[in-house]
Amino acid sequence: MDYVSALVPPVVMAVFFGGLIVTIVKTQGGANKAKEDAAADAISRAEAARRTPETGGA
Repeated sequence: MDYVSALVPPVVMAVFFGGLIVTIVKTQGGANKAKEDAAADAISRAEAARRTPETGGA
């Protein structure tokens, strides 16, 4: 009976991991894709602007 108690946690974790992957794949794209892309682009632009050194008129 020890083998059953040893196999249950990995099997349960594998099932939950599979469900997580399915959920991630199903939520890619769809109606919110444009909104998510716009948010990612805005964050990228803000990061780039923050990292770009300002050139003073010296």
